[in-house]
Amino acid sequence: MPHQTPDLAQTRNIGIAAHVDAGKTTLTERMLYYAGASHKIGEVHEGAAHMDYMIEEQQHGITITAAVTRLPWRDHLIQLIDTPGHVDFTIEVERSMRVLDGCVIVLDGVRGVEPQTETVWRQRTRFQLPALFFINKLDRPGADFGRALMTVRQRLNLEPVAVTAPAPDGDGSIIHLIERTRLRFMGERGEQVQVTSCDTAIWEQLRPLRESLLLAAAEMDEALAEQVLAEKEPDPEAVWKALRLATLAGLVCPAFAGSALHNQGVQPVLDGVLRLLPAPVERPPSLAHSPDGGEEWVAMTADGPLVALAFKVQLWEGRRHVFARLYRGTLRSGDEVAIPGPNGTLRLERVARLFTVDANHKTRIEQATAGEIVLLAGLRWATTGDTLCALGHPLWLERIETREPVLGLAIEPQSSADEDKLLEALDKLQQEDPTLRVEENQETGQRVLRGMGELHLQIVGERLKREFGVHLRVGHPDVVTRETLGQSAEAASQFHRLIEQPDGKKLEMKAGARVTVAPLARGAGVTVDTAPHIRPEGVELHPAQHEAVASGVQDALSSGPATGAPLQDVVVRVLDVELFGVLSSPSALRIAVAEAARKALARAGGLVMQPIMATEVVVPEDDVGAVLGDLQARRAVIRSTETVGGMSLIRCDCALDQLLGYITALRGMTHGRGQFTMTFDRFDVAG
Repeated sequence: MPHQTPDLAQTRNIGIAAHVDAGKTTLTERMLYYAGASHKIGEVHEGAAHMDYMIEEQQHGITITAAVTRLPWRDHLIQLIDTPGHVDFTIEVERSMRVLDGCVIVLDGVRGVEPQTETVWRQRTRFQLPALFFINKLDRPGADFGRALMTVRQRLNLEPVAVTAPAPDGDGSIIHLIERTRLRFMGERGEQVQVTSCDTAIWEQLRPLRESLLLAAAEMDEALAEQVLAEKEPDPEAVWKALRLATLAGLVCPAFAGSALHNQGVQPVLDGVLRLLPAPVERPPSLAHSPDGGEEWVAMTADGPLVALAFKVQLWEGRRHVFARLYRGTLRSGDEVAIPGPNGTLRLERVARLFTVDANHKTRIEQATAGEIVLLAGLRWATTGDTLCALGHPLWLERIETREPVLGLAIEPQSSADEDKLLEALDKLQQEDPTLRVEENQETGQRVLRGMGELHLQIVGERLKREFGVHLRVGHPDVVTRETLGQSAEAASQFHRLIEQPDGKKLEMKAGARVTVAPLARGAGVTVDTAPHIRPEGVELHPAQHEAVASGVQDALSSGPATGAPLQDVVVRVLDVELFGVLSSPSALRIAVAEAARKALARAGGLVMQPIMATEVVVPEDDVGAVLGDLQARRAVIRSTETVGGMSLIRCDCALDQLLGYITALRGMTHGRGQFTMTFDRFDVAG
């Protein structure tokens, strides 16, 4: 069947995101099944989920890589990305959010908002994506729809608006608060939705949720507001319309109730996606930059010069492929595209083939237009965040930010014959994953693989063995550190050197500098002031010397005085420089500034900062004392404890090095029932 260009007004590009184990993939599997896009429901706990197609995902029971699919629903096309929930793979969420138009955030009905939920919410906020909540697992003991909504208010500073709610009598049915109906999900897999009227007694119990919904919608529609204030029954379509306006404006986030595993409440979520989340043409234009320094707003339309964003590189059947979202224009097989680079450079590449994607299945197409998410083959150099544009109209969109890795492992192949194979494999994996780094210790020759956590590095090791046939020997985990300063300091340097040239002549280099350094608040980053006073009076720095001053500061900042780790949360000011005519070459000035800065840093004294993880530990109530004592022994700062459904939830901050291998100790203290999650929060001096 030939590929049909989707109607943008009838298209929804959405992501499913959540904390790990909240039920994202289970929800996605039901969506695909009810839409007819798959003929069976693959269960995560059986290792058979359609969207978790990697062997590592099936073995570990978690989503590792963002998977793309598409499904039809009520004459619309939904392009969907199922994202990982584990913090180690948060780059997959970040780059998915960048190219989506809306998202469904899944919450555990027992735990509500969890640490990774907050991370996902910040990512959503950054890209201003309209969102829906799906409160999942309401069949579990301890689940509480109202409490889950309360955690949204408390931890996300947002007022959620319930569209559906669980029936108070607990029979597994869902009450639709807009349509005023009771929904029962019948058939073998909940595919048949039985709609009946809602009896008065149940309706009275849900009246507060209904009133909150109507008041939120009434903010967007004066006529509706008058009806609500007059206590008249409004038209459901008017409520839907007003709620949609509020959702698109980011004023409310509608919430839906259900249990995906038990096939309850999923179809209303699909309806909510169509009714409440935006079509591509309803999203604001994207700001693009041109090489001449100008700006251009890119509207979502098939007309005009091509603009597309490469958001993911993936090895597919051993070959390099690139996922891209088209923002303007049309892209065809065989088209040549330009990729703007730094300093105004342009790389030209040719798109050999285009595909639509369903998890790990691809279907070849001849062309794609604005609004589509497609897979491209033939691009050798395009990386995550690159903009693909028309040859005669170079532009680039906002890039996708990547996070720095926090954990490292010393690695080497078990067989020296695999050395070249290992290097090639690591290069391919780094192209796929921008959070993966490979570093060489120049002194020891040791190779260090750095990633976002223990699980991240474990998965990389498993993939190296399975996909590339490389078996590794690994060392002990090495936590990435940063340095800051203990106090302010100032220092000066006079650089003067005679360098013998190959022709026997001596080159004289001379320059002076005075630098001050000081610590900043945590999370402030690095501030550099390179506007010094120039001596002698009346002399000015030429551009190459200006660049040399900045480079000298950066040289010093790359290595702290305590351990040699990069510096963070500091300010460096070059107070003055002294020039000696032609002797003060850019090289001389760079060395003088770097020496002065290093002296000042040494006088200030370095403080080692470790990755501090926002940690949540869930344990049986009977074991909470032992677990708290163990956490305190690990120098964790306890933020709060609460008990829900016989389980205690402990929130704390703890240095990453104290949490390495913690899951083993936790299971021992709780007879295998304890769980914990951690999210990188900041670099800080450990207590």
